[in-house]
Amino acid sequence: MKRRLFLLLIPFFLFSACDSWLDIVPEEDIATIDTDFETRDGANAWLESCYAFLMRSISTVENAWLFGTDEVMACDYVLNRWEGFFPSFSITAGLQNSLDPYDDVWSHKEVISGSVGRTDFYTAISLCNIFINKIDQVYNMENREKSEWKAEVKALKAYYYFELVRHYGPIVLLPENIDPNLSIKDMKLPRNHVDSCFLAIVRLCDDAAEVLPHFNEKATNRRTYFSKEAALALKARALLYQASDLFNGNQDYVNFTNKNGELLFSATKDKNKWLLAAEAAEAAIEACREGGKKLVDNQSGMTDLQTHMLNIEASTQTYNYDSDEVLFLVKRRTAKEEGFWTYTLPNLNSDKNKLLQGTTISPSMKMVEMFYTDNGLPIDQDPSYAGGSIYNLTREKDPKYTDVVALDEDIPVLHTRREPRFYADIAADRCYWRLGRSLNDLYKVEAYQGENFGLKARRLTSTVPENLTGYWMKKWSCSKVDITNYETGEKAMGVAPYPVIRVAELYLIAAEAWNEYEGPGENVYRNINVVRKRAGIPDVEDSWAMARDKSKVSNQDGMREIIHREWNIEFAFEGMRFWNLRRWKTAHSELNEKVYGWIVTGNNTQSFYNNGNGPVVVDADRSFVAPRDYLWPIRSEEIMISGCKQNPGW
Repeated sequence: MKRRLFLLLIPFFLFSACDSWLDIVPEEDIATIDTDFETRDGANAWLESCYAFLMRSISTVENAWLFGTDEVMACDYVLNRWEGFFPSFSITAGLQNSLDPYDDVWSHKEVISGSVGRTDFYTAISLCNIFINKIDQVYNMENREKSEWKAEVKALKAYYYFELVRHYGPIVLLPENIDPNLSIKDMKLPRNHVDSCFLAIVRLCDDAAEVLPHFNEKATNRRTYFSKEAALALKARALLYQASDLFNGNQDYVNFTNKNGELLFSATKDKNKWLLAAEAAEAAIEACREGGKKLVDNQSGMTDLQTHMLNIEASTQTYNYDSDEVLFLVKRRTAKEEGFWTYTLPNLNSDKNKLLQGTTISPSMKMVEMFYTDNGLPIDQDPSYAGGSIYNLTREKDPKYTDVVALDEDIPVLHTRREPRFYADIAADRCYWRLGRSLNDLYKVEAYQGENFGLKARRLTSTVPENLTGYWMKKWSCSKVDITNYETGEKAMGVAPYPVIRVAELYLIAAEAWNEYEGPGENVYRNINVVRKRAGIPDVEDSWAMARDKSKVSNQDGMREIIHREWNIEFAFEGMRFWNLRRWKTAHSELNEKVYGWIVTGNNTQSFYNNGNGPVVVDADRSFVAPRDYLWPIRSEEIMISGCKQNPGW
C-alpha cells in the first residue's frame, strides 16, 4: 500500500459542466484540500469527484461483467477493431493475467488527456475518507445537508469496498487514510478476513441509511447519489454474497492467509448468514414500499402480452433520472455510452445511424433456451411444450401472439409459446421487433443471409460487423425509438444513467436467502412470485404443479435451481450472471461450454436451421480455470510494492 503515500498528491477529478470525461486539476499542496472544503461549491465538486470513478468502471461496455459470460458472443470484427476495449471477451477466453489485469479496480492507471490519472477504487476510497472527515468544516451549509452528503459518500465507500471484495475477495480496509509520516513498513497493511470486509460494508450502509432520504425525495440532479433504498439494497446484496458458497466456508481457500499468516476465510459454512441476508432484503423491500419504489407495472400495449413486454423493457430504463424500479443510477461517461445499442442493434440504415456498428454482440443459444415457456416452466419441464424437437419447424396460429410472432409462417418451435421476457429481451427470426413511437412500428426479423436482418455477404468475414448466432439482443434498446434514425431518437428520449440496482433484485435476494436458510415455503414463494407476476407468468407453485418433475418446487435443492434460473432470466444481459456464477461456484461448469447458434450463412429455412439437426458451435474459445478464476489477480506490480499476498492461482 505504499502508493497511499501519494494520497494528497493524486489528481483531483472533477466533472465538467457537460457530460465529458473527467478534467484533471492537480493539487499543488496539502493546504488546498482544506480550501476545497471552505464552501459548499468546493465540497460539492469533491463529492462529484468521489462518484466519478463509477463512470469509468461501471457504466460502460468496458466493464468486464456486462458481456463476460456465456450469455453473448462477439464477432471477429469487434474483437479485432477494439482489441482491449471489451475486457469481457478476453476474460471469457481465459486471457486474464496478473501483469496487467483486465478490469483492474485495485491499482489501475490510465492516460487521460496526456496526464496519468487514477481510476482505481482505492484512490476513490481515499477521496471518500477525505470528504467524510472534512465536510463538517464547510461554513455555508446547514448541518442537515452536511449529514446527507456525508451519508451519500459513506454508502459510496461501501460500494467501492463491495466491488473490491467481489473482484478480489479479502481486501485491505481503509477506515482512515494512511498517515504519510508513517514508516514504509507500517504503510504496508495486510488484507482483512473476508467477513471483516463484509462487516465494514454493512456498517457503512447502516450508517448511511439512517440519514439518507428516499430516492423520490431527492432532487433530480442528486439521483445518481445513494438514497435510503439504495443503501439498504447494497447491504442486502453484500450479505447475500457473504452467505454464498464463494465466501461462506469455501474449502478452496481454507489455507489462504495474508502476509501476517492470518486466515482470510472461515473453514465452515455459517447458515445464519443466509438469515441476515433475507432479513436485510425484507428491510430494503419495506423501505422501497415506504418510498414508492416498486417493479415497473404501468405500461400499456395493444395486448396483454405486449403490455408485459413493455413493462419488462421499462424495468431497466432510466430516462431523465426517472424510474419506478431502479434504486441506484450511475451517470455514463459519454453520450455514446448512454446505450449499448451501438453494438447490439442491426444496422438497417447505415447512412442515418452514425453510431451503429451493426450487430457485433449477439445472444447465445444457451440464453435463448434459458427463458421459460408461457407456463413459466423450463422447456424440458413443460409437458405441453413441443412433443418433438424444439428445433423442428411449426406455424404459430394463436392470435395472442399477433405482432409478436409472425403468424402462419415456418418458425422453430423454440420461438413459439415463450414467456414475455423472452420476447422482450431477444429478437428471434420470424418474430417482430417494435422500434418506433407507434405500436404499429414493427420490423419483422428475417434472419437468413441476404434478408433485412441477415448477413449481407455470403460468407463470414472479419472486416464487417456480423451476427454469429442468429439472434439479437433487445435489452438496452428502446422500442419507442425508430431504428432508421436511432441515434437522434435515443437522444430525444433524454439522459439515460446506467441502472446498477433495481427492486427486482431485492425480491430474488429474499427468495434465495430464505430458501437456503429454511427451505421452500411462504417466504420463498411470496418473494419470487412478485417478480414472476410482473413477467406475466404463473406463480411458481402453480407452474410447477404442471411440471414433469413436480417435486422441485417443494425441496431445497430443486427450489435452488428454480431461483438460480429466475436470476438468469430476470437479469439477462445485465451482468448479473457473471457474478452469480462465481458466488454460486458454478462458473467452472458453465463457462467452459461451447457457444451455439444457427448457420447464419444459410439463405433459406433449411440451411439456416441446419436441416433440422439443431444448433451448431459458433464459439469454442472459452476457458475458466477453477479455483484460480473465481477471484481477480492483483496487479503484480502492486504485490511487489505493497507486500500484499496474491490471490490463489495467480
